Amino acid sequence: MPYSTPPRYVRAGRRVGLRPFRPADGPEFTARARESRALHRPWLFPPTTVEEYEPYAARLTEEGGRAGFLVCELATGAIAGFVNVNNIVRGAFQCGALGYGVFAHAAGRGLFGEGFDLLLAHAFAEPGAGLSLHRLEANIQPANAASIALVRGRGFRLEGFSPEFLYVDGAWRDHERWARTAPGA
Repeated sequence: MPYSTPPRYVRAGRRVGLRPFRPADGPEFTARARESRALHRPWLFPPTTVEEYEPYAARLTEEGGRAGFLVCELATGAIAGFVNVNNIVRGAFQCGALGYGVFAHAAGRGLFGEGFDLLLAHAFAEPGAGLSLHRLEANIQPANAASIALVRGRGFRLEGFSPEFLYVDGAWRDHERWARTAPGA
């Protein structure tokens, strides 16, 4: 859907841009989430109604310790996916935990991988140019092969296994812990 006022991207690549969540994104985001249920389950449960979206987006844009970004197609502005940096800890740690998902219409087109690379550049960029983090972590359920391939292909290393680590879909789920530090660190 074309925008009357083009969105402000924090990073832009060849085909996608990375920008913060906006309240106005609720209808498109939730429609994409509903269309993508089969792709996301049982790993991911993004908001599927505007009523769920509003507090979700507010937490990612208004609360310290989090930063949420949409991956959007540059040609149309359509939302292809999202990448959130949660639990940001500053001081000596400079670390955040990733949460992310691609929407079904964009899956398999390389758009999300390009957007994920933009997020990594933004996360590791110096103050004023990005989040200035030293480390990013991704906790992934062991059977989620697509997510593991995404982070492995971008230099994340497997650091361990955590039984019953996160409560997902009504149960405590095991997760692999993957991490990457800033280039040159």
